Amino acid sequence: MSKYINSDQSLSQRFIRYAKIDTQSDPNSPTCPSTLKQKDLGALLVKELLEMGISDAEMDNNGYIYGTIPSNTEKKIPVIFFCSHMDTSPDCSGAAVKPIIHDNYQGEDLILPDDHNIVLKLSDHRDLKQQIGNDIITASGTTLLGADNKAGLAEIMEAANFLVKNPDVKHGTIKILFTPDEEIGRGVDQVDLKKLGADFGYTIDGETLGSIEDETFSADGATLIINGVSTHPGFAKGKMESAIKILADVIAALPKDTLTPEATHQKEGFIHPVSFTGQVEQAEAHFIIRDFTDEKLVEHGQFLEQTVKQVMARYPNSTFDLKIKAQYRNMKQILDQHPQIVQFGIEAIERAGVVAKPQSIRGGTDGSRLSFMGLPCPNIFAGEHAFHSKQEWVSVQDMEKAVQTIINIACIWEEKGEL
Repeated sequence: MSKYINSDQSLSQRFIRYAKIDTQSDPNSPTCPSTLKQKDLGALLVKELLEMGISDAEMDNNGYIYGTIPSNTEKKIPVIFFCSHMDTSPDCSGAAVKPIIHDNYQGEDLILPDDHNIVLKLSDHRDLKQQIGNDIITASGTTLLGADNKAGLAEIMEAANFLVKNPDVKHGTIKILFTPDEEIGRGVDQVDLKKLGADFGYTIDGETLGSIEDETFSADGATLIINGVSTHPGFAKGKMESAIKILADVIAALPKDTLTPEATHQKEGFIHPVSFTGQVEQAEAHFIIRDFTDEKLVEHGQFLEQTVKQVMARYPNSTFDLKIKAQYRNMKQILDQHPQIVQFGIEAIERAGVVAKPQSIRGGTDGSRLSFMGLPCPNIFAGEHAFHSKQEWVSVQDMEKAVQTIINIACIWEEKGEL
């Protein structure tokens, strides 16, 4: 089997090319994609796919990109896809990103030039300890980098180019899917499964070298509306019940040492208020509820409701409306029914000379929802770190290993996955 070698720095330059394009998504926009600028990157990706010989590459009206690498084997094997998202997080500026390559990193503090207060230290980033001698890419200090998930985009594109240019490397039909709006939870809202035409796939959107994630949070969202009693503040004694203060009381009544993101880790879930608006008469808050089991997720929702009722008992003339809506579920429920998908992913990582690290993710991916849409889809490392922040970084060498892993997955399914 031919081995991918990034001999001309094409991978790092490809990533930098993508990172410079502003693709932040917008949770307040009703359109798909939520920001038209995501299509700027989409147009470039389609152009590059066509140039490398993927003749059916296209971007649809919603900003989804599809392409096919045809099978070059006589074996009948499942159609697999590789997926990454084009948007970057709205949590940190993504405009005018200036990527910087720090060659041959030796453990020193990386002081970013456009804001010397932004410093990457070994003590703050444990995975930097594994990067001695590698080449680290950061932004310049005023923006995020966009490795989440442009590292994944670059890796899939690089692997696709390798497979097209090396027909001696045998594989089945491979589909490419690039999505918009993953960072705001809409990554697969408008995906065309018929056009994709795959049996299962792999998202390339993980963090640490060697990680393969077959388990995510299960997730609900909650909206709480408090209807208070408004009156003139000069004559409010014994009458006013401020919805703002009631809602503040609800949030203050939630646990501070448990069941909250800043006090939980590993398999612990939480209830997290993410927005708060309102006036005296009516106030509204949105919460995200997370855990690894559906049963605990239900318990957390019930706990939130009980907390609200306890607070509301002190305000007899006010009312509330609490709605809890399912967002996504733990993809392990689906992937456990298809163990070969994860097993081949682990083997592909190991063939790249990397220790595979099966693990859970305290979050979700496009693969979470795709799994429940009939396309089982674990998550493979892309090498992105400190995402959604100005300290975001990625290692060129980790990205190379991700490219090798993608190629290995395609080869292993050709070798072992015949129907």
